[in-house]
Amino acid sequence: MKWTEALIPTLKEDPQDAEVISHKLMVRGGFIRKLVSGAYSYLPLGVRVLEKVEAIIREELNAQGCQEVLLPAIHPSEIWKKTGRYDILGDVLIKFKDRHGKECVLGPTHEEIITDLVANNVRSYKELPLVLYQIQTKFRDEPRPRFGVMRTSEFIMKDAYSFDRDVEGLEASYKKMYDAYCRIFERCGLPYIAVEADPGMMGGNLSHEFMVPSTAGEDRIVICEKCKYAASTEVAKCDPGAGAKASKEKKMPIAEVETPGITTIEKVATLLKAEPDRLVKTLIFKADEKIVALLIRGDLEVNETKLKNYLKCAALELADVKSIEDVTGAPVGFSGPVKLKDARIVADESVKGMINFITGANKKDAHLINVNIDRDFEVKEFGDFRMISENDGCPVCGKPIKITQAIEIGHTFKLGTKYSAVLGATFLDKDGKENTVIMGCYGIGVNRIAASLIETSNDKDGIIWPLSIAPYQVIIIALNMEDKLVKDIADDVYKKLSKGGYECLYDDRNESAGKKFKDADLIGIPIKIIVGSKNAKNGMIEVKDRKTGKIDLIVVKDLKAHLETIIK
Repeated sequence: MKWTEALIPTLKEDPQDAEVISHKLMVRGGFIRKLVSGAYSYLPLGVRVLEKVEAIIREELNAQGCQEVLLPAIHPSEIWKKTGRYDILGDVLIKFKDRHGKECVLGPTHEEIITDLVANNVRSYKELPLVLYQIQTKFRDEPRPRFGVMRTSEFIMKDAYSFDRDVEGLEASYKKMYDAYCRIFERCGLPYIAVEADPGMMGGNLSHEFMVPSTAGEDRIVICEKCKYAASTEVAKCDPGAGAKASKEKKMPIAEVETPGITTIEKVATLLKAEPDRLVKTLIFKADEKIVALLIRGDLEVNETKLKNYLKCAALELADVKSIEDVTGAPVGFSGPVKLKDARIVADESVKGMINFITGANKKDAHLINVNIDRDFEVKEFGDFRMISENDGCPVCGKPIKITQAIEIGHTFKLGTKYSAVLGATFLDKDGKENTVIMGCYGIGVNRIAASLIETSNDKDGIIWPLSIAPYQVIIIALNMEDKLVKDIADDVYKKLSKGGYECLYDDRNESAGKKFKDADLIGIPIKIIVGSKNAKNGMIEVKDRKTGKIDLIVVKDLKAHLETIIK
């Protein structure tokens, strides 16, 4: 492709709404343009990157015997209501009524649709195992689109689904897909980490997230350098003893103290001249509309994912002001476990063993001191409900851990029968007995692969693409198009390399050398072939590696042989 015939609108300045480097460089490099918040147009360079990523995905999945399908983006709402996810997703679902008054949704994912397809077309054990996948545009009413194409309302996903006769079959399918994911991300040049994760709204009993460590990431992961344990902070287990502050001091009489207008842990601790770890927070939640009070030490952070999984509820949220006042009899900020009415009490392990701690008094402008479990109130349920911190040891080996931000690029789930049982995906076994299909689900964020690569592979001048997903392998830069010799050599190199199967972008613009170099670095093509007047007179050209900056001076006739050593 000649630059003069291409749509590559590069920009000198960063877009004002861009917060992360991938967003800035994708806009400045002419890869994307925003239409509205959460929706982007992909320009030719951007499309070429997406096509490269999709090609790698297809190659790896097809090699495993997976079959590609293409499912509708418009779904009848009834099928989402059958699985309960219509209510779980709520406002995230983009809903509309067609001209016949039938309610539809735009698919944010396709578990219901693929399960329905299999339920109506697969009947015998002889047709299993089966893995189907698609690369599709998904939709969600994202409350806060941000970070360019990393969090959008419209996005491209590869979603795959395995269907097996039994749990052993699921284990084999899951491993096959897990291994394929590793190869996909390696080929895309991503420094990924696979971590244990929470299945969330997808359901199932096991999942892994594939993460790229990056300050632009909205997720947090735990990594142990010693044993290589890795997990999302949402599921990383905490050592029960690490957060406990057991005390052997004598129990003191409970007493009420005035704390006028003081509701935060920090301010209460300051007023009462106590450390935050001497306080116990009482947080009031609604779990499927039932009131639950969680107790946790004042200096620790609640892990709502752990609490939700423990309670086995579909929805968990902090209670509203009225509900808190109804249960505690006090305004928000003064909740406590003593004489709490009509609430299920669960406590984090950090509270077990605490003596003479401080809580809210369930009374406006008051707290209680010298509160003790069993004497002043009862707790029957203890568990791990806190967020792991770097003060904790590794859950596996006990060694120090590191917590870092990361971008999720893929997620694998063992779904079991969550969808197949509800939607009637069954098969007849060898004995003619009907059984429920066992499912797995496997997603990859195609857009995010491109953005994540940029986040981890860039410099002050622009993007540094790997050859595998670069929009072009080579950029030919003619430094002076008015010099006939330069133009002739550049034209000849372009024609021969293109015929030889190389993906070439030819910068044939009548622009300054500085402008051409800046644009080449910005869009990040891995190999630059530079044709300048001085070298041209000697039948020579420069070949420069975008990543290392290494320059080789090559005789023109030896160029193809040289490139063969670089592009394999």
